[in-house]
Amino acid sequence: MVAITRTLSPALAGERLTAVLVAGFLGLGLLFVSGFSPAAALHNAAHDWRHAHNFPCH
Repeated sequence: MVAITRTLSPALAGERLTAVLVAGFLGLGLLFVSGFSPAAALHNAAHDWRHAHNFPCH
């Protein structure tokens, strides 16, 4: 059995860290926006999305 080990170059490790940080900030932003927006606004946005994609909602 042969074991192959791979290491990340510093450039790839930096890109991965950047991607994780961007995803984290986007996720926190979504939580912040949805947590402080009025419930009616979220309902209307979801309702409009369903109509735009031809999903029945009534």
